[in-house]
Amino acid sequence: MVGGRRSTLMNVLFWVIVLFIILYTIFPFYWAIVSSLTPPSDLFNTPVHYFPEHPTVKAYGTVFRNETFRRALLNSAFVSITTVLISLVIGSFGAYALGRLKFRGRTLVLYTVLAMTMFPAIAILGSLFTMVRTLGIYNTPWALILTYMTFTLPFTVWVLTNFFQSLPLELEQAAYVDGATTLQTFYMILLPLTAPGLVTTGLLAFINAWNEFLYALTFTINDSARTAPVALALFSGEQQFEIPWADIMAAAVVVTVPLVILVLIFQRRLVEGLTAGAVKG
Repeated sequence: MVGGRRSTLMNVLFWVIVLFIILYTIFPFYWAIVSSLTPPSDLFNTPVHYFPEHPTVKAYGTVFRNETFRRALLNSAFVSITTVLISLVIGSFGAYALGRLKFRGRTLVLYTVLAMTMFPAIAILGSLFTMVRTLGIYNTPWALILTYMTFTLPFTVWVLTNFFQSLPLELEQAAYVDGATTLQTFYMILLPLTAPGLVTTGLLAFINAWNEFLYALTFTINDSARTAPVALALFSGEQQFEIPWADIMAAAVVVTVPLVILVLIFQRRLVEGLTAGAVKG
């Protein structure tokens, strides 16, 4: 009897904690949506209304009419997609070498790659700025792509290495017996089996690149190369000396929606990638 009550209490406590976590994570996005649909004149009314009394989509019209913000969205898409593709191509080769090949210093290289992800962005900002100016790519999307690789590529190599290590050795041996070369074994046999890992690392790298602010602010100077987070921070209203909170919230929702859609589309692959290797049998 006591055990049953304790079990019920633990279940109730578990679901209360889960509900709190869900509300805690979703509420900021929900409040951004509510604020974007609320007329500016009603935003600071008291008491607070958790549902707009007079909803309007005027803020979204203002956002999509803003040419600077539209260009920033395209810049973000180009930079993020290109960064992910390059990271996956280079990272998959590096992960294959670290995960399947035997050579002296492999462990040192692997932990060096891991250590590269531990440096705070601000610590290497100065050296990256010098490199970007020396290469002559300042205020271009390629400056962002190059600098974003400093955190997406090590992460990709580290995660994919674990996937390659978990694949059975017999697959590789069977391919060699059939006459396949090392490169053919890599892209015809092993790479397709790491699809969950590719999707997981690619999606997480895309989210990091899409949301990155510090490098995008530092290595761009005008609207031609700025990405969505910077454009959002510098968003100005149609009237001078006005802080367009509704428009800013609408822009924040527009920036967030692509990430939500991607997660929903690839959620199955994402779960497979995050749980791969958790159970062996």
